[in-house]
Amino acid sequence: MRLLVDARYVRPVHDGISRYTASLLHSLARCIESGEYPGLAVAMLVSDDAQLDQLPPLPSVRGYSPTGPLEPLSALAVNRFRPDVVFSPMQTMGSWGRKYKLILTLHDLIYYDHPEPPGFLPAPVRIGWRLFHRSYLPQRLLLNRADAVATVSRTTASLIREHDLTTRPVTVIPNAPPRGIGVTREQALDRAAHRRKSLVYMGSAMPYKGVDLLIRGIEHLPDYELHLLSRYDPRRKEELRAIVPQGASVTFHDGVTDEDYRRLLGTCTALVTASSAEGYGLPLAEAAAEGTARIVSDIPIFREIAPNAAHIDFSHPGEFAEAVRNLEDPDTYRAAALGALDDAARYSWDDSARELIGLAQSL
Repeated sequence: MRLLVDARYVRPVHDGISRYTASLLHSLARCIESGEYPGLAVAMLVSDDAQLDQLPPLPSVRGYSPTGPLEPLSALAVNRFRPDVVFSPMQTMGSWGRKYKLILTLHDLIYYDHPEPPGFLPAPVRIGWRLFHRSYLPQRLLLNRADAVATVSRTTASLIREHDLTTRPVTVIPNAPPRGIGVTREQALDRAAHRRKSLVYMGSAMPYKGVDLLIRGIEHLPDYELHLLSRYDPRRKEELRAIVPQGASVTFHDGVTDEDYRRLLGTCTALVTASSAEGYGLPLAEAAAEGTARIVSDIPIFREIAPNAAHIDFSHPGEFAEAVRNLEDPDTYRAAALGALDDAARYSWDDSARELIGLAQSL
């Protein structure tokens, strides 16, 4: 079987789609090296050779830019490579005239309730994004072009069924903590005794992420520091700075290396997120692998992927402060750390790669 994976969304600094694609490809490469799947050949579709820096040493072919005007004709270019199955981590891959089986991915339905598009997209694409999310009909038309649909969680799979978004079979191919990171139970318990009074948030500052709730809530935790790790649009950053309570300690990192991220996860009291909607919530899995407590909004997806986290309503600042103060008890923190490791153990990229291979073989 010749499987072609669309890696055109891989970025120099990973966002969610980029990390998802690269992580699956690294695990697919390990599956081939292990000899577990004789006859399986995997290649990568890229639109820029710089993307190869983030990817395993698998064969690669060039395609059109996924946000360019030729994207609707992508299948005509892909046909030349004669794949049996193509997997795309997005649902927008052009498919007109394809001669292969196609798996498209829908990560979440967030933008139907929160239609603001990612700022890095070109202006015409952002306009189309808003129009696209006014109705479920365009989504149905996209997904039903595929032979199968993938998604990253049972929660999103349930929403796909609830809104009748496709007649195609839906398979969950979840995210997972990065391979090669994490601690043992003994290390997690040792770290628990040396954590600082700091809270970490990793993610965008789009309105539904609730970063403003975290900033306002820190007023009730004057002895704690809130670390906002991601790089934000300058205008959004100034909006957030303007609501920092007087005397509160909030650090805007404007992006961190993977090494600094893991160091902060290993020394903070908790990873926090007040998001009102997610497709998965990868930072929760990353924190879990480090044995870090998590304080998160009480939404279905976080109940699915982080059952051992503290689930609260961030619109009540008292709940946020209470959840943090609870972790000052050594026994409570040790239980949270071990619960985090239990949550992390439920997912692995190798398992997700095998799920993808099985789906491709079934087609």
